[in-house]
Amino acid sequence: MELAVQVVMARMLSPDEFGALAIMLVFINVGNVIVQSGLNTALVQAKRIDDDDTSTVFWLSFGTSILLYGIIFFASPFIAEFYGMEYIAWPLRVLSLILLITAFNSVQVALVQRELKLRKVFNATLVAVLVSGAVGIAAAVVGAGLWALVVQQLLYQMINCFVLGLQISWSPSLVFSRSKAKKHFSFSWKLLASGLLEQSYQSLSDLIIGKQFSATSLGLVSQGKKYPQALGSMLDGAIQPVMLSAVSRVQSDVSQVKRLVRRALKTSTFLIVPSMTLFAVAAKPIMGLLLGEKWLPCVPFLQMYCFIYALLPIHTSNLQALNGMGRSDLFLKLELVKKAYGICFILFAAFVLKDVYLMIAMYMLSGVIATIVNAYPNKRVIGYSYGEQLRDIAPVFALSALSGGLALMCGAFVANELLHIIVDIVVMAAAYLGLARILHLESLEYLLATLGEMHGSRKRKRAQG
Repeated sequence: MELAVQVVMARMLSPDEFGALAIMLVFINVGNVIVQSGLNTALVQAKRIDDDDTSTVFWLSFGTSILLYGIIFFASPFIAEFYGMEYIAWPLRVLSLILLITAFNSVQVALVQRELKLRKVFNATLVAVLVSGAVGIAAAVVGAGLWALVVQQLLYQMINCFVLGLQISWSPSLVFSRSKAKKHFSFSWKLLASGLLEQSYQSLSDLIIGKQFSATSLGLVSQGKKYPQALGSMLDGAIQPVMLSAVSRVQSDVSQVKRLVRRALKTSTFLIVPSMTLFAVAAKPIMGLLLGEKWLPCVPFLQMYCFIYALLPIHTSNLQALNGMGRSDLFLKLELVKKAYGICFILFAAFVLKDVYLMIAMYMLSGVIATIVNAYPNKRVIGYSYGEQLRDIAPVFALSALSGGLALMCGAFVANELLHIIVDIVVMAAAYLGLARILHLESLEYLLATLGEMHGSRKRKRAQG
């Protein structure tokens, strides 16, 4: 649904306006990492928490958000002048209000994740997308331009927080415990440093492209990244938070932790890799049909990001395993290593090669190397080596490549964009699922068994009702 909103708004707005939004979101996203400070993960990971824990975390986060908002508010004119976009000063100031909302929302989400009641997050997200999307599209229709994007982003966060608050009985108390703060921050400061490194690294290309190249180029890159990122986060996000909570509960049983991580990796890979492959194969007709010809130059970027996010399950499964085992120290060390070589790659492409396409290609190279780096500690921590992981996911990558190749060949004979997309989907799905079924792929068997259990549970509930 959120993607549909973005598609509609992209048809009405220009790459320049999306480029300006991308620059502003760099500061918001980095600010959000600081506001949360890894404290929400500390709440999820802790064996026991009470109202003192949640209230202390909230006041830490809220105080930080007020400080950061003040900094961005006064720095906005200088940021706008640096990028030659004086018109973004006030939109940035308004958009930064998101930081205040994040302080409250991060505690809400942590409480829901602890209870594994992720349906509540889905409900809040759905309402937020519908309302903010409708208002944002209406603003774009009447010619609000960049402000339409700002309003949509801000309203989304506000409604998400409000609806989630209606579903859980929590509100902060006027309590601040120094001992609780010290305990949670001793775990979370490493995640804060890791998060800052990761977010700064992910945002570095936006800052460089916006300055070194143009807002239009940045708009095309951000649009190419947005859809694979959303798809990957949706699929992987349905599995990994559950795994983090589950691992946290059984962290003393290493064999059980390995089993959980292995299942999460294989299941997430089974869903994400073919989805990214299909998206890359059908990228041109999809962008042409949904966004129009003005966005076709973003297709190469979208295809490169499909590759980057196809690797997402390897990263998140290994990193969430470390978090669940309470090894945030290793998490930070990994981030330092990855960012050291990643930043060098990006700067080389931007300022030596001076090519925006090669900049994104460097993210691809960094992502491949990062799979090795992220998996390395888990051979010792949970007994799950990189070699084992590759053997577990290799069949999915092979089947996705084969199925994607067949879809590419069949789609090449179809001129109509809609029919082209349909042919790609049908051929890819039939080949991938058919081969997975024939080969008795463990991930497919597990998913089918899970769906069967869910269906049986619903039938029993209806019978009892």
